Amino acid sequence: MKLIISIIKPFKLEEVKAALADIGIEGMTVTEVKGFGRQKGHTEIYRGSEYTVDFLPKVKIEVVVVDDLAAKAVETITKSAKTGKIGDGKIFVLPVEDVIRIRTDERGDAAV
Repeated sequence: MKLIISIIKPFKLEEVKAALADIGIEGMTVTEVKGFGRQKGHTEIYRGSEYTVDFLPKVKIEVVVVDDLAAKAVETITKSAKTGKIGDGKIFVLPVEDVIRIRTDERGDAAV
């Protein structure tokens, strides 16, 4: 199993969610986060004063999938989240040792 963590632009969330549902991925955890990478934020003027906004709003999506579906999920997220502009985000893929469904005590792939 793999844990896929995606950091994307907030307005792309619904598009990514729908694309993942189309390939059979229903469950996910979504968190509103702030951060920056090469983008380094931007400068704004507020009440005549210029200031730098370092941390930009992003959305973090976490999905656990079986190994066979991981590459397809990454490809789907990449296609649906891409705008072609700086700040589109990142995808991290990590191995998952075990998953337990609390309600039924199912483990592994059956729990996903």
